[in-house]
This record gives sequence, C-alpha cells and structure tokens, in this order.
Amino acid sequence: MTNQTSGLDMFDAIKLGDMKLQNRIIMAPMSRNRATTEGLATPLMATYYAQRADAGLIISEGIQPSQQGQGFMNSPGLHSEAQVESWKQVTAAVHAKGGKIIAQLMHAGRIGHPSLYPSQHLPVGPSPIAAQGQTFTPTGMEDYPTPIALTVEAIKQTIEDFARAAKNAIRAGFDGVEIHAGNGFLLHQFLSDNTNQRNDIYGGDISRRSNFTLDVVDAVIAEIGKARTGIRLSPDNPYNDIHEAESVAQYQDLLSRLPDIAFIHIMEAGNREHILALRQQWQGAFLLNPHETSESGPVTPEIAEKVLSNNTADAVCFGALFIANPDLITRIKEGAPFNEMDGNTLYGGDHRGYTDYPALEMSVA
Repeated sequence: MTNQTSGLDMFDAIKLGDMKLQNRIIMAPMSRNRATTEGLATPLMATYYAQRADAGLIISEGIQPSQQGQGFMNSPGLHSEAQVESWKQVTAAVHAKGGKIIAQLMHAGRIGHPSLYPSQHLPVGPSPIAAQGQTFTPTGMEDYPTPIALTVEAIKQTIEDFARAAKNAIRAGFDGVEIHAGNGFLLHQFLSDNTNQRNDIYGGDISRRSNFTLDVVDAVIAEIGKARTGIRLSPDNPYNDIHEAESVAQYQDLLSRLPDIAFIHIMEAGNREHILALRQQWQGAFLLNPHETSESGPVTPEIAEKVLSNNTADAVCFGALFIANPDLITRIKEGAPFNEMDGNTLYGGDHRGYTDYPALEMSVA
C-alpha cells in the first residue's frame, strides 16, 4: 500500500542527521520489560528487534541513564559496563539485517515505586509532588510515593548521567539516541507547571522550565554530536498526571531554543492544531506518532498515508502494529492482513507475545 496523492510516501528514503533510512515507517519506543533484573539486554531482545529491522528506524524501549532513573521492573539500562556489552548483541543483530536502531534514554523521575527495582530507591522529581494514580507492584497496586526534589547539584549529575548514557549508547553500537522528554517522565515533569513548582533556574516560568531539557540536549550533543541526537515530546499529553496550562507557549519556547538536532519526535494527543504549529516552527526532521483525536486508535497505514500526504510529518511512528507484526513493512507493501496483538503479554514474561508472532509466510503456510 503506497500513497497515491501528492506529498511524501511511506517508502521514500529519508535522512535524519547522519542516518539514511530506507523508508519513513518508524518503530515507536515501547516498553516490553524483558531485560534482566540488572538491566541487561538479552538474546531474546536481540531476536525481537532484529525481527523488525525492516523499519526505516527502530527507536528502542526506554533505557534508564542511571539507576536512579529506573521506574519499572525489568527495564534496561545504559549506565554500567555490563549493560553496554549486553546491548551489543541487539545492535549487531539489527545491523546484520540492514536496519537502524537508536537508544531512547528515559529517566522515569517521579513515576516509579521502590518495590519495582533492586535498588529500592525513592523516585525523584522537580518538586516533592506525588503523581496521582497507582502502579502495579509485586504486592499489588500501590500509590505513587512522593518524590525527592532534585537539588541543582543533583540535576547537574543527572545531566551528566544522560551524557554518559548517550556515549555508552554509541559504544554499544546504536546509531544515535532519542532523549525522552514526554509521557510524564522526568524531563516532561520539569516542563509541566503542575509538577514543577520550583523557583530557581529550573522552574518558575516557561523559559526556566525548559532549561533542564535544553541542558540535557546540550550535554548529549557534546558527547555524540547533533547529527545523532533526537528528542521525544508529548505536548498536552496528560499521561502520568501531567497538566500543562501553558503548553503552547512552553513548547514554542523549547523549540525556539533547541539546537538543530537530527529530529524531533512528537506523540500527538488529540491536539492537531498545536502539532501543526510545532511542525511549522521546527525546520528540521519531524517524526509523528499521530493521534488526531482522543478517540484515535493505534496508527494504521491509512493514517500514516494521510499524515505524510498532507505534509504533517516527515515520517510516522507505528507502535501496536509493530508488536504483533514483525514483518510489518512487507504486510503494508502487500496489503496483507495484520496479526492481532495479545494485550496480556505486553509487559514482562518470555518469548510468548514477544518473538513468536508469525511472519507473513508463516501465516499463509
């Protein structure tokens, strides 16, 4: 299935910084919680990502840049030498199939619970304000705890952690990194007025709320360069108890001060007017996970075609379809049916619902 109207096509090549992609279909970052308790990538993870190497680009699941940044059970890291070594099998497997893969660096901030990771640490955040809601723990559902507010000194250490993790990502064979500044995690918490109640250089007004994210970007660029650095944003997304009263002005400020990095990646949240304004403002590559309305479901080829044909984005990020369809690119090209995703096997577990979804030739055999 290809786009027959004017504008971009899913199967057009595209360049993002140093990366030349064979198509504009991006595998979105999706947590699957199959790492070891020590945050190591596994052979099973190498198989999973390699199965999907036909994507123009794979953006990895969220990877914590420090132990403090871990928010979930069995999520992987890039802050120890063992973790770096463990990721080499993943990147090598993807590259052997001709694919490209970047590491999403994600600090969970206040989203987490001490019972979910070996260090049993309390989460941190911009201010000591607990997220409303609960998380699943080994003993059942628990309220999110009140986070420890990061001091300026601790913020500087966190910035260094991101930079070191970015350097580690390149050492591990990744083609670049995506800095996660959305979905209610740490950097988004600093951007949001309901979670950031500071009154220092990292909070108090729109400009100062942008500073932490911009400092992280600058530090990562200093380690790996602008051409291998991207960022993920989710304006107006209330996920993880985020409320952005000044989102239009906030993201206008952030984008106006961002260096000319390889790309920005937007998670849309039923806010197309805002997305179009950001698209017009940003002169570089613009990746979109499109959800035009609050009722929009998973991204489909038809949605992607529309987004590309009207130039809303330069490339489109698919999530759920990539989970159940390791050969998604082939299925889209051939107009073949899609496997259905098993929601019961999304997080944690073994190969079931992870690497055992059949490819097209197996489905029709």
